[in-house]
Amino acid sequence: MDGNAEGPNALIRKVQELQDGMLKLLEESGGKTVTASSGGGMVKATANLKMQLVSVEMEREVVNPDDTEMLGDLIVAAVNEALAIAQADVNQEVAKLSAKVRLPGPPDQG
Repeated sequence: MDGNAEGPNALIRKVQELQDGMLKLLEESGGKTVTASSGGGMVKATANLKMQLVSVEMEREVVNPDDTEMLGDLIVAAVNEALAIAQADVNQEVAKLSAKVRLPGPPDQG
């Protein structure tokens, strides 16, 4: 028996549940943060799950006025890693939500 046998009301309830879950995830995502580092921990970037940079911290030793290019590279690396981790966390939360709600797919073509 395929998932479409539940009828339109069940489908509407599942879509509403998925929508409610996504809205809750969006609301909560600004408060959850992830941190990544580069340069052996000399530069740290923190981002929230809304893909916003929250903070950048760096050790004094890495700030060299004669080599600002290296500092820029370390900042970019830390920020990109933090955003990648945040995106992976969001993807994981969406997958959990989708698995929980399980919308019916097209009927099997067998």
